[in-house]
Amino acid sequence: MAYSNKIHDQAFDKYLQNSKNWKFQFSLILAALAITGFWMYGAFSDEMDNPEALQIGLVIALMFIVIGFFSGRSKSATRDWDGVVIDKKIKKTYKDIKYQRTKAEHYSFTVFIKSETGKVHEIWSENDDTVYNYYKIGDKVRYHSRLKSYEKFDKSGDEIIFCNACAFLHDIEEDVCLNCGCPLLK
Repeated sequence: MAYSNKIHDQAFDKYLQNSKNWKFQFSLILAALAITGFWMYGAFSDEMDNPEALQIGLVIALMFIVIGFFSGRSKSATRDWDGVVIDKKIKKTYKDIKYQRTKAEHYSFTVFIKSETGKVHEIWSENDDTVYNYYKIGDKVRYHSRLKSYEKFDKSGDEIIFCNACAFLHDIEEDVCLNCGCPLLK
């Protein structure tokens, strides 16, 4: 029973850097699609000619690039903190099914964690109770701000564990995430 020292493994730094790079690359792809799409619209449409359509595409592309740059470079101002699971709630709602006259049941599962400063944080999921069942009231947890994830203090009775980098679900016996290659914090 302890928080893992593996949180300082270089694999997490590599994962975070790859995530930042992917955000920027994705914004470049969207920018290229915007330019191409508006150029084609200007070339083949009767509503707008190409210089004007291409300019709109360039402005939108620039917005995608700026958003990608800043989302990849943003730093979290929060710090790591410890807390305790204080409550868990299940909420049942009904939602209309499109084009039908019936309603479907939807469940939201919320875990409430009180930090050492007294602030209450929520872990929320819809129609999936895996995380809800993973935490028990009274569990001590640590929030890792750079990964934006939670780690349980006592994992001794668990059969599953979540990767703190990508949230992929694993058997407790595994040591490394099969999805991202980061060590599992146990």
